[in-house]
Amino acid sequence: MGLFRRNVPIHYIPVHPDNIAKKDWIILLEAGTIVGPSAEKLRVALATLEKKVVTKYNIFMRPEHYLVLEGYDPRIHALYYCPQLYRYDADKKLVPLEGEEIGKLVAQAVQNGVVEKQPWYAPSEMLSRKPIVDGKMDIDFDSVVVDAPAGRSSPEITR
Repeated sequence: MGLFRRNVPIHYIPVHPDNIAKKDWIILLEAGTIVGPSAEKLRVALATLEKKVVTKYNIFMRPEHYLVLEGYDPRIHALYYCPQLYRYDADKKLVPLEGEEIGKLVAQAVQNGVVEKQPWYAPSEMLSRKPIVDGKMDIDFDSVVVDAPAGRSSPEITR
């Protein structure tokens, strides 16, 4: 079957057709690049609403859709879609969260599923098929309440 497979660049990420037209945040998390003693295993590499989707056709002329992210490397990156999230401000009005804040929430949710591995590899080493984040999220986003305590601007999660 590999004989008839068409190769696409490494920075083309397969996307389900249902997710092409959505206006959700694209959150790109990076693992294995923070050195030294740190409680965080993930960092937000990209949080954007802008996306470029290309369509390629397989050998049977069926469309396959790809999200194009320059610099994407499956060895260190994990990609997530997230809808716009909101928090209450001091006046009890809903305020939309910025992309970086949403990215930190997603990173916090998948923190325990990060696969521990070295960030370096040999030139002859094949690209790993295993994702850098393995497992389920720890947080149910349907019931998440995000509050920013007075004096700090970073979001915290309470249940």
